[in-house]
Amino acid sequence: MQAHVPGAGGTALQAADNCSQPRLECSNPRAPSQAFGCSIFPSSTATAARRASAVLQWEERGDVTCPLLFIQLNQLLSTPAGLEWREMARWIKFEEKVEDSGERWSAPHVPALPLHSLFQLRTCLQKGTMLLDLDATSFKEIIDKALSEQPEEAEMQPALRERLAALLLLQPQHQPTKSLLQLLAELGLSPCQGKAKGRSEPRTQVSKMPLKEQLRNRFKKKVPPGAEAAHVAVGEVEFLEKPFTAFIRLRHGVSLGSLAEISLPSRFLFILLGPHGVKTYHEVGRAMATLLTDELFQRVARQAEHREDLMAGIEAFLDELIVLPPGKWDPGARIPPPSHLPAPRRRTTVNPLDQQPHGNGDMTAAGDRASPGHARSGEELERTGRLFGGLLRDIRRKAPWYGSDFSDALHPQCLSAVLYIYLATVTNAITFGGMLGDATSNMQGVLESFLGTAFAGFIFCLFSGQPLTILSSTGPVLVFERLLFSFSQDHSLDYLEFRLWIGLWVAFFGVVLVATEASHLVRYFTRFTEEGFCALISLIFIYDSLKKMLSLADAFPINWQYRLDNVTSYSCTCNLSSPGHSSAGNDTSLPSPLATWQPPATPAGLSRTQCLDQGGHLLGTSCQYVPDVTLVSFLLFGGTFLLCTALKRFRSSRYFPVGVRKLVSDFAAILAILASCAVDAVLGLETPKLLVPSELKPTNPARGWIVFPFGANPWWVCLLSAVPAVLVTILIFMDQQITAVILNRREYKLQKGAGFHLDLLCVSLLMVVTSVTGLPWYVSATVISLAHMESLRKESATSAPGEHPEFLGIREQRLTGLAVFILMGVSVFMAPVLKHIPMPVLYGVFLHMGVTALNSIQLTDRVRLLLMPAKHQPDLAYLRQVPLRRVHLFTVIQLLCLALLWLLKSTVAAIIFPVMLLALVGIRKGLERIFSPHDLSWLDGPLPAPGAAGTHARERPEQGSRAEECEPMHRPGPQINLSVN
Repeated sequence: MQAHVPGAGGTALQAADNCSQPRLECSNPRAPSQAFGCSIFPSSTATAARRASAVLQWEERGDVTCPLLFIQLNQLLSTPAGLEWREMARWIKFEEKVEDSGERWSAPHVPALPLHSLFQLRTCLQKGTMLLDLDATSFKEIIDKALSEQPEEAEMQPALRERLAALLLLQPQHQPTKSLLQLLAELGLSPCQGKAKGRSEPRTQVSKMPLKEQLRNRFKKKVPPGAEAAHVAVGEVEFLEKPFTAFIRLRHGVSLGSLAEISLPSRFLFILLGPHGVKTYHEVGRAMATLLTDELFQRVARQAEHREDLMAGIEAFLDELIVLPPGKWDPGARIPPPSHLPAPRRRTTVNPLDQQPHGNGDMTAAGDRASPGHARSGEELERTGRLFGGLLRDIRRKAPWYGSDFSDALHPQCLSAVLYIYLATVTNAITFGGMLGDATSNMQGVLESFLGTAFAGFIFCLFSGQPLTILSSTGPVLVFERLLFSFSQDHSLDYLEFRLWIGLWVAFFGVVLVATEASHLVRYFTRFTEEGFCALISLIFIYDSLKKMLSLADAFPINWQYRLDNVTSYSCTCNLSSPGHSSAGNDTSLPSPLATWQPPATPAGLSRTQCLDQGGHLLGTSCQYVPDVTLVSFLLFGGTFLLCTALKRFRSSRYFPVGVRKLVSDFAAILAILASCAVDAVLGLETPKLLVPSELKPTNPARGWIVFPFGANPWWVCLLSAVPAVLVTILIFMDQQITAVILNRREYKLQKGAGFHLDLLCVSLLMVVTSVTGLPWYVSATVISLAHMESLRKESATSAPGEHPEFLGIREQRLTGLAVFILMGVSVFMAPVLKHIPMPVLYGVFLHMGVTALNSIQLTDRVRLLLMPAKHQPDLAYLRQVPLRRVHLFTVIQLLCLALLWLLKSTVAAIIFPVMLLALVGIRKGLERIFSPHDLSWLDGPLPAPGAAGTHARERPEQGSRAEECEPMHRPGPQINLSVN
């Protein structure tokens, strides 16, 4: 197929106006290429558009593959040595242009095109030469075919054709991507040497073989395997009187030697050469390259059989075009690539006119926008109606994958995941162990936390249905342990024996829940419940950490009477009044306030402890001196919090490669703890430390490793324990199952399925062992488990500049979890080091965890909206769909529920607060009488209909999560942390 561009260059390129004249006719209103439907401006290629739509449907069925295109724009420039082709821009989904300096590539950006350039391009394709499925093996053969296929009335003179062929066959000057080392090496060259090195012979023809610079180009790493190249060449020459335009599609990808910047098989070529006086050649070339980056147009271009098919693709592209009015934005501004791109299937199936509703839609429309990431998997939460039916189905589902759970771990990524999760688990065990020891008078401490974490985690990873889950002590369990210990002390009950019976009852109730397939009830926990749960625990952690720090002022009061000017009057002596000692000769001066910063007393003097041990007493004005332990503790507390916050921001910053950022952030927390220990040791202050026994003995000598069920408490306690056991069961069920649901969301692309019932059974049976041995209770730790999955992400090895790597799934296996908990068991012997860690450091870690979890939920964003004027509010998806007053009403109701929970927790009825958490489900059901289904679908999520399957009822709008509204781990990942750990 061929055509020529009649008339002079300016007239030919500006003839697009003739193609955009309105025609008052109405063809098929459902034709996908009609931008305005059935209107006064119908498409002129309705039949071809339907053919293009059929092509897209074929490809969606997988009949045709569409490799990624690398597109290069070469422009003809005039140099002192003559005309020269020079690479000016390139595309892999997004545009990169050579900066005006000619030595640097720009950042990838969304191309902004003049609208007139698209009309001119359409004219060129309508009237220019078009060769489809050309069989050629070299660039010279392609040029000869393009020049010889001219119609007789427009055929060029042989001399002109040879001159044009010689020009097109010139070797283009590429702009290779240089590494940092290459740039530094060029700094040592003189300007003349550097300029000479970067210039090649302008009259050299295109080589049939790739050049060394093409084979060594680092940019090729950005191109995925199977990609092809497209070439766009534009320019103006003085010997042409009218433009020469050609669009060429090769039947098979052919390597065209040194034509492209990187060596790839070529598929498309577009050539536009014309006389002087028309300054739009460059923009027309950019328009052609941008068209080829569009996946839908590229599919049509690959399957087009006639010129009309290609024009239909342009019409479909123009249908979706968005025009920015001049004067309302800066044309020089570069639009950065978006975090998420719409799928081509959605672009072909969704009517653009229907994407912007002007009022509140119905529930059906909201359900159509539901995100698959929030949907429950197919069969995991469906009831079988048989006793233990869900458990047996979990076992049958996971058994075939058990062998691969170990073989799939043979990858270097798993080693780094083990180190990362081990550090997180150690920090968590230390922090929770210290808090448990403080809350239970060291009946459970750091040593018990290490032993319990190692044992429970190892068993769970070995037999659970979802081995990617990491078990740990969590915030809700810590709160209940504190309340249970206080209750036992107030009523003179043995805490560990009381706790043993509660654990046995919880295990029994857990087995009953597994037998009755109660896990399907998780679908009733919507965002409203999850956010209330998370917010309460986050506030408890923030409050408790601040409360512990403020209590230091009572234990270590600040010495307000100390005056530096009176230091000469401060002294302290030891008076040994025991027989056989001379008081005058053995009075030993103890360190003054300034001397407290010196090393311990030498043999020439007695320390305070030695003096009191020998029966002496202290005399002097400085004997009661107390150093400012509180001040230094607050410095350690605030410094730890700020350091954790800085490391979190550094992990997602733009400095250094990703691997370096992860390595630094992983180890900096441990180094910070060690540094705080060193500072505390140098200052010699008596800040509260972790209580860790030096030997493998319980932290509290009053207890043993086995807790006996009878003896310390009355016999009826075993029956009474069933009441608090119900409350613990609610906590365990909520924390375990909601965490499991988050980890098994579809957005993670897990292939081996979930095991909700099997996981709950493992946690229930572990409750028996940990209760008998007096170890902490363990459930799934949301934050660490998400970090575990994040460290095992599989992503595409190559990605286009400006595009995030494609998420391929999670490396599902059991070995990383097993290795982490084996290392935790070995860490038990680190007690001599752990007991030097100051508690204010751990309180700072808890404050950071509480603040981070609180900031990760949508409730916090909506609370900020209460304080923002409308013009300063962010462009959130639910604000587009729900009236602002309804958003505020929903937020106020959540805050009132949270305040009620906090008041209950602070009273004598605090032990029943798990029931109040469960009551949030009932409150959420009542909201359906206040809010419309449309509003709830954007603010929260619909409850399952009676009798509906439990797998598809909890779907939410695709833009309802904070990750898609504000960010990019991109990455997939829930924005609600249910446990602060």
